[in-house]
Amino acid sequence: MSDQNELFAVTTREEARERAELAPKQIEAWRTFSRTVFKEGVLDEKTKQLIAVAVAHVTQCPYCIRAHSPQALKAGATEQEVMEAIWVAAEMRAGAAYAHSAIAFDAMKKYENK
Repeated sequence: MSDQNELFAVTTREEARERAELAPKQIEAWRTFSRTVFKEGVLDEKTKQLIAVAVAHVTQCPYCIRAHSPQALKAGATEQEVMEAIWVAAEMRAGAAYAHSAIAFDAMKKYENK
């Protein structure tokens, strides 16, 4: 796990406070935005957290994964629902790679028709 900590810094409350003090208006705007986005609306909080878990895996943000996985459980998701959301993310990421093959084929056809 120490290799993981070297690759992705472990943040502390003190370090987060220091970063917030460097840009207080921006962090407050971010916090307000985040609270607003995750409040129950048309989508309930559980659904929003499951979406966040899936997106965190697609964007490969370890901090987001660590933050939103337990938040999903707190919002009422089961471990099975979290894992299913992760599989949806995996399919979407793989599907995007395959879909983009159309760009490669287009580029190759243009090259061949020079």
